[in-house]
Amino acid sequence: MIGQALVEVAQLVKLHDTADGTVRAVDGVSLVVRQGEVLGLVGESGCGKSTLGRAILALERPSAGAVRFAGQDLAKLGSGALRRLRRDMQIVFQDPFGSLNPRSTVERILSEPFAVHGMGSRAERRGWVQELLRKVGLRPEHAGRFPHEFSGGQRQRISIARAIALKPKFIVCDEAVSALDVSIQAQILNLLQELRMSEALTYLFISHDLGVVGRIADRIAVMYLGQIVELGSARGVARRPRHPYTQALFAAVPTVRGRREKSAAIASEPPSPYAMPSGCRFHTRCPIAVERCRIEQPRLREVAPGQEAACHLA
Repeated sequence: MIGQALVEVAQLVKLHDTADGTVRAVDGVSLVVRQGEVLGLVGESGCGKSTLGRAILALERPSAGAVRFAGQDLAKLGSGALRRLRRDMQIVFQDPFGSLNPRSTVERILSEPFAVHGMGSRAERRGWVQELLRKVGLRPEHAGRFPHEFSGGQRQRISIARAIALKPKFIVCDEAVSALDVSIQAQILNLLQELRMSEALTYLFISHDLGVVGRIADRIAVMYLGQIVELGSARGVARRPRHPYTQALFAAVPTVRGRREKSAAIASEPPSPYAMPSGCRFHTRCPIAVERCRIEQPRLREVAPGQEAACHLA
């Protein structure tokens, strides 16, 4: 059951200084993730999705704005309080092999969160590891193996087991199924849904694939060049996307018959992140842009019940 706000993001900004200049990876994002829901965050590669996810978890310090978790402002917490709070916030990365220590057995990998937080004896931890493996569909005897002895889907199950070890409230899934083939993707999505119910989890599910997000999300936030351009229920956004960028993303999703939907496609590459266009950031690629779009930046506003879009023409 979806409840009150668990994560609140207010005007979040994250700047990256590079040799070529400053990139506004996240630029004034505000959103809420409610307890028990799956919020899907979609957009092209480089739009700032992963940076936003890491900033929400305080893995990267925001340049401006605030993140509140269960009412606590993360920027105002001391290192000890933030460390304790991390038990409630976890992440599953895209590459299950790269995120697992190849020199450690599964038992050691899954025992580490308990050891870091001083939980349990060695025997208790061993029992907890076996229970975690059962929860993610692996066998207890797998505990003695190394990551390279598993398939990609199995390694991702191990990553998920590590994420749920400390019974968190909130998990960021950062492209958690994009490295897997379609049949394994479905299995992992089903596992995440099962754990959502059995472990009372809340997810921020980050992906570039609208088809995948549509299978798991309750709401969808669409991100373009560091900003949220559309936000609404998964059903509402899928049935009638209001922003031209969202429409173009859906146009790229194959239909059941293998054909693409007829819609305005994105015809060009995104602008340089070092030289953002004035007005609406999408106007350089938008097929319906007018003069106002080139001058005035649109704000996220309600365009239908429960659905918002940052577009003058929505």
